[in-house]
Amino acid sequence: MSDENGTTTIWQYNHNRYRRHKLMTKELADTIPPLYENEDVEDYDAVVARVKLFSPYNGWRWYVTEWEAETGLCFGLVEGFVTELGYFDLTELAEATVFGKVPAVERDLYWEPKTLGEIKRESSRKAA
Repeated sequence: MSDENGTTTIWQYNHNRYRRHKLMTKELADTIPPLYENEDVEDYDAVVARVKLFSPYNGWRWYVTEWEAETGLCFGLVEGFVTELGYFDLTELAEATVFGKVPAVERDLYWEPKTLGEIKRESSRKAA
């Protein structure tokens, strides 16, 4: 996406009239590495999730470790039916609604960055 000067701008979405905060801010985006930055990292404790998204309606969680600002494509840990690393689209998450127009996915405003290893260990303790 480009502005009138032809420079690249951060990914935007048009669903904020029903949401009190953005799923991704410029400040947060600036802290997240681009896609494939951690591709060769094998240690979960070396990869940091800077953003946590969640759905209070189905219990799913998305932890963003990399992203592409122009498209909103993210990579990270997804805790849903199973827990796995994968790609997810911020646009799709922003557009998901319940009960008509209520946003189905929110950003954890109190999230402090953690490594994927820390997240997986915490999830394992909760499941036990």
